[in-house]
Amino acid sequence: MSYDSVFKPGLFSGQTILVTGGGSGIGRCVAHELAHLDAHVVLVGRKLEKLEKTCGEILEDGGKASFQVCDIRDEEAVKAMVKAVIAEHGPIHHLVNNAGGQFPAPLIGINQKGFETVVRTNLVGGFLVAKEVYLQSMSKTGGSIVNMLADMWGGMPGMGHSGAARAGMENFTKTAAYEWGHSGVRVNAVAPGWIASSGMDTYPESMKHMIRNLKDHVPLQRIGTESEVASAIVFLLTPGANFISGNTIRIDGAASQGTRAWTLGKAKSSESYNGFHRAYLPDVFKDQE
Repeated sequence: MSYDSVFKPGLFSGQTILVTGGGSGIGRCVAHELAHLDAHVVLVGRKLEKLEKTCGEILEDGGKASFQVCDIRDEEAVKAMVKAVIAEHGPIHHLVNNAGGQFPAPLIGINQKGFETVVRTNLVGGFLVAKEVYLQSMSKTGGSIVNMLADMWGGMPGMGHSGAARAGMENFTKTAAYEWGHSGVRVNAVAPGWIASSGMDTYPESMKHMIRNLKDHVPLQRIGTESEVASAIVFLLTPGANFISGNTIRIDGAASQGTRAWTLGKAKSSESYNGFHRAYLPDVFKDQE
């Protein structure tokens, strides 16, 4: 069994694609789809065991993959990582700037260290990787970058540190698209809403009831799949998106639109797409099956 992608086989043949945070969650799914489409995927992350596991899955499925352990918040480490990838695989054709992380807390419960840590992970790290990929590779050969945002359009209560960082990343996306366009580099972003990903199992027990009921606040009245995010990311890397740059695709079932004053109708006809053959349901949803 292999990934059931909506894109044509061999789409990224001969191309090297860097995926940060590729060892788990949405990054893992994206890496699998890109490898299925014949890219050589380079997984980047801090935790060796996660990278080894996902890389092993891709190789077992017949794909091409390698990995680099790197803390993207460390500028010198990022420079060395990008240099090593180019030395081993040649130009980097695409970058999926997916790595990130946060913890739930109200603003008054976040100290300076916690705020700065999340901003460094979700904004500064993404900037460092994108800048080095551009300087060392894409400024010469062109390419495309997709940055990871989140549904932070109406503020992000309970995760203000992440909301601030993601908003910054959206502005960085627009700025980089404009400044780097002359090099043939496109820069876009995706903003997932509530997605059934392994990250949902990292939240505390007190949040599980809320997580299980998130679908009730989505006009499509379901949560998304990792594959639905991966498809949007992959599209932005394809030649079909060659005149799209500086944009953000919201992947949230329209949850970020409208107001709570509007009563949602009864859901019908919205089916999930799940092409990821190795996907698994987060534990928080298993008792709803």
